[in-house]
Amino acid sequence: MNNQSNNYIQQIEENDTINIRAELEKYLIHWKWFVLGILLALLGAYLYLRYVTPQYSASTTILIKNDKKGGLSEELAAFEDLGIVGGSNKNIDNEIEILKSRKIINNVVEKLNLNITYVSEGRVKNSEIYKICPINFMLLDSLKIDLEENELFFIDVLSDNKFNIFDKEDNLIKKEATFGDTLSFESIGQFSINKTSYFDNEHIDDRINIHVSSLNNTIDNYISKLSISPINKNASVLKLSLNSAVIEKAENILDEIVTQYNKDAISDKNQVSNKTNEFIADRLENIGKELAIVDNSVSNFKKKNNITDIQSEAQLFLESNAINRQKLIDANTQLSLVKGLNSELTTNTEDLLPANLGLQDPNIAKAIGEYNELVVKKNRLLKSAGEKNIVFIELKDNIDNIKNSLKSSLRNQEKSLQLNVDNLAREAGRFNSKISSIPSKEREFLDIARQQEIIAGLYSYLLKKKEETAISLAVTVPNAKIIDKAYGFKSPVSPKKKTIYLVALLLGLLFPFIIIYIRDLLDTKVHTKRDIEEQTTIPFLGDVPHSETKEKIVINSDARSSTAEAFRLIRTNLDFILSNVNQEKGKTIFITSTTSGEGKSFISINLAATLALSGKKVLLMGVDLRAPKVTEYLGIPDRKGITNFITNEDITLDSLKFRVPELKDLDIIASGAIPPNPAELLMTGRISELFNEVRNDYDYILVDTAPVNLVTDTLLISKYADVFLYVTRANYLDKRMLTVPQTLYKDKKLPNMAIVLNDTDMNRGYGYGYGYGYGYGYGNVKDDQKPWYKKIFS
Repeated sequence: MNNQSNNYIQQIEENDTINIRAELEKYLIHWKWFVLGILLALLGAYLYLRYVTPQYSASTTILIKNDKKGGLSEELAAFEDLGIVGGSNKNIDNEIEILKSRKIINNVVEKLNLNITYVSEGRVKNSEIYKICPINFMLLDSLKIDLEENELFFIDVLSDNKFNIFDKEDNLIKKEATFGDTLSFESIGQFSINKTSYFDNEHIDDRINIHVSSLNNTIDNYISKLSISPINKNASVLKLSLNSAVIEKAENILDEIVTQYNKDAISDKNQVSNKTNEFIADRLENIGKELAIVDNSVSNFKKKNNITDIQSEAQLFLESNAINRQKLIDANTQLSLVKGLNSELTTNTEDLLPANLGLQDPNIAKAIGEYNELVVKKNRLLKSAGEKNIVFIELKDNIDNIKNSLKSSLRNQEKSLQLNVDNLAREAGRFNSKISSIPSKEREFLDIARQQEIIAGLYSYLLKKKEETAISLAVTVPNAKIIDKAYGFKSPVSPKKKTIYLVALLLGLLFPFIIIYIRDLLDTKVHTKRDIEEQTTIPFLGDVPHSETKEKIVINSDARSSTAEAFRLIRTNLDFILSNVNQEKGKTIFITSTTSGEGKSFISINLAATLALSGKKVLLMGVDLRAPKVTEYLGIPDRKGITNFITNEDITLDSLKFRVPELKDLDIIASGAIPPNPAELLMTGRISELFNEVRNDYDYILVDTAPVNLVTDTLLISKYADVFLYVTRANYLDKRMLTVPQTLYKDKKLPNMAIVLNDTDMNRGYGYGYGYGYGYGYGNVKDDQKPWYKKIFS
């Protein structure tokens, strides 16, 4: 039992191997197709690489300065003691979005005029001109700069001063226009075309294309092309990359992006300092007015009362009161700043607050710094995100919380300072009581002088802060430090030659494979022995390869072609089948097929000739009474035959027999005239007499019969057959029609059936063939006589 299982498994493995080999050979047989496909694909790849516009890559590397992470820069270290600089922590992802924001790219496009492109027409392909363009296109109508659609103009240079201009439909807009003239076009308004320093006589007769793109489309294009990524997760270094057909253009764009980004960052940083400067200037103006009024009061008082100095006794009390007075001045200064800051906080709406005013409460100063930092972040995030962004909403909530907390702290600080001022004022009152002996005029002068001193101190303090703010504006540094300026690589990044050729190679293999696969998938014709064995259980006698010669009879004593050897092999196989026939007289071999056109007559004549070459007496009879083909195939006129023998008892078989020069040892009886009732004729007793007579005279009787799927003639005389050769033509019969011979074989309506496959393709033999060392071409037409397409795909 185990041995049987092993044998069965081994048989399955052998069948699988054969199937795999058959599938491979199905494609390998068309190796010339694959070679041609690869050559065409590689040629297409070469032409594509020859004429496609290459793209080059340029990149630049910048460092995003992070003060909290890396400490203060050297430029700001000198001002650290003034308290006008502070750390800032930048989110790298936010900075990347700002670099790719429409605002930054818009500034770059407008700065470099990227929405206007110049293209020089060549014989095969066009090339973009950058920097060295001989002409300059200038839009004069500012309202038309942001176009809704792209525009294309063709400039034909006629001479040093003249040119023709055409629109994108190649319609003439202006004939023989002069460089520098103001022209007008509906979509873009007024414009002018001027010569540049690169214009020379070589550009005469040139055609230059001017592409004027929509500003929004240009911005979107460069945003999609720009690639920004951090060098690694732990660094603040970004790499900016851009692909372009012109290396210098990509370099300039990257450098300008960094420049515009730094300008935008400096503008953001200066907002706090500018706001502080405005606040201090406003306070200085108000305090200056108050100081001028007090100074006038002092001057008028002294003039009126002829006072030049304070009495010595008043000086003693004043010295005692010096500390108290200084405290009062400081308290009033702080109170004035808190009131002004509280007023500023109440009036502005999420705007920056003045910083570094020298408030004594460090928490308030810290809160102001945090408030300003969040406002700046909110404003910058608004450029790259919308108001509904989660981070933007969170920042806004944080700003409101800090603002409310700051208001509360300022109110508390104001109450505290007011209480301190009141206490100091009461203390001053106590000192004043001690100097009650001083004349009232002198005492009045001291009050005015004290007020003058307070206002002058506040004015001096504000002047100092104004200078510090001016310094902070002067030393503002950009966010990005350029590590490597933009540099373009000379080797193109696309198209990649190796990749293109590899893809072409794969496509060259894939397309023939697909074509062969689809052809075989849709092909329902019988081609090989395997097709027959898969559809039927009928014994296979042999196959006859396609004959390249025009000769009707391919077999003779000297023939060594593959077709002739195939008939010899069929003769040998036929002897094995006939060995089981218990027939002492001549053996009858019937040849039939499913439909007409499958080569019954060709098989009949050549098989009869093959049997005759073996020294046997052979007779070929045409019994296809409806469509006789034997005489037509041999190229001889119609003559009397089987029909005449059946209908006329006076006619003998000997009178019907004839021979042809090519088949001297073969007797032939034609079908005769076409009768109106062939089926009825085949049912007469004359048919029995016919076969009984020829059996006695011949060793082999070959009968060319009618197709079994069309008429019943063959079935009527099948009882006289010893062997039925069922001819199936390769590349002709549908596989579904094989059910016809299978049904006849299963029902045993045709005795001793065997299939002969006719007109097979030797190249589809799947490892078997003929020739016995002579080769397929021996005896056939020579290769140099074949048409060129057959030489390639045969």
